[in-house]
Amino acid sequence: MENKEIHIIRRILKGETALYENLLNQYDQQVFSLIARIICNQEDAEELTQDAFLKAYQNLSSFKGESSFSTWMYSIAYNTAISAARKRKFETFALNDMQLANISEQQVDETLNDESEEMIIKLNRAIEKLNSDERALITLFYYEEKALNETALILGLTESNAKVKLHRIRKKIYVLIKQEEV
Repeated sequence: MENKEIHIIRRILKGETALYENLLNQYDQQVFSLIARIICNQEDAEELTQDAFLKAYQNLSSFKGESSFSTWMYSIAYNTAISAARKRKFETFALNDMQLANISEQQVDETLNDESEEMIIKLNRAIEKLNSDERALITLFYYEEKALNETALILGLTESNAKVKLHRIRKKIYVLIKQEEV
């Protein structure tokens, strides 16, 4: 698939610009999904998705094939969404290290492995309270099922840093869910 994409990109850069629609159609839903989860606003996410694809098109010549096109595209989408999110003031929930240290992995796993409809609703509400960077990490790793190394690459993190952040975010989600139950 990647060789096919590189071939299409080369053809686009040589003037067959109509082929860009193939890439757009292949990734538009995934890119929109990532941006929508970061932004939490459908209309803004649609506009930012268009912005991300326009940026990708304008910078297509800088794609060197060192990563997959999807990783490169996700990076552009992530940066576009994060830039927009930082311009807004979202109410987010912060915890200190001591609060998180007192939560066991077993508690987190038991809560987050509950797949009941009620728990899924609580989980989604908790995720909405995370900051945009945290929502992006959760979206890529859990919803888009990107590998940890690819998620880290998209977000500009080291793999170990992404792993630590995922660990902390899971605990933060646990706390948010438990607070809602009180």
